[in-house]
Amino acid sequence: MLVCSAANLVFLAVPKTGSTAIEVALMKHADIVFGKGRKHMTARRYHQIIAPFLNDTLGVRPQTMAVIRDPVERLRSWYRFRHRSDAEHSTRQLSFDAFIRDVISDNPPTHAQVGNQHDFVCDSDGTVLVDHLFAYERQPILRDFLSKRIGAALTFKVKNVSPDVPTPALPETLNALRSARAEEFDLYDKVRNATY
Repeated sequence: MLVCSAANLVFLAVPKTGSTAIEVALMKHADIVFGKGRKHMTARRYHQIIAPFLNDTLGVRPQTMAVIRDPVERLRSWYRFRHRSDAEHSTRQLSFDAFIRDVISDNPPTHAQVGNQHDFVCDSDGTVLVDHLFAYERQPILRDFLSKRIGAALTFKVKNVSPDVPTPALPETLNALRSARAEEFDLYDKVRNATY
């Protein structure tokens, strides 16, 4: 998470949405940088803890922005990331199809605890808590927005790339995922189809 006071903007870093590349591009324009365990603070936690601090201490109420990604592609990224031999919760011994089934199970094992983008950017009642949401797949719109807010042209360099491993999944597994995470898919579809 980054706070860019001059641009009146806070970047909330949803995991596996290109957040590291965006952070690198914004870093020199940020006043406050949250790293490690606080890098991926949810919108709810931001509004509970950081927003009041920024208002009370610095007298600022910046807008928030985040990026979300096609839910299947985001899970592919998680699977590939955890497929690395040095990954803490390795997925090397299971297929992507099995990984999806673990993610949507009633009690996901540690390798399948990857969060939900809807829960990251919304309140418990489903209210979106982020002022500006962008689809990962629409990079030019995101870059244009940030460049205008920052007042400088930005480029996103590829960072934190996972190994290229096959990720086939059965249609019935993908249908089960869409059913289990309907709110996440619906939100992503709205953001992807939005006119900016």
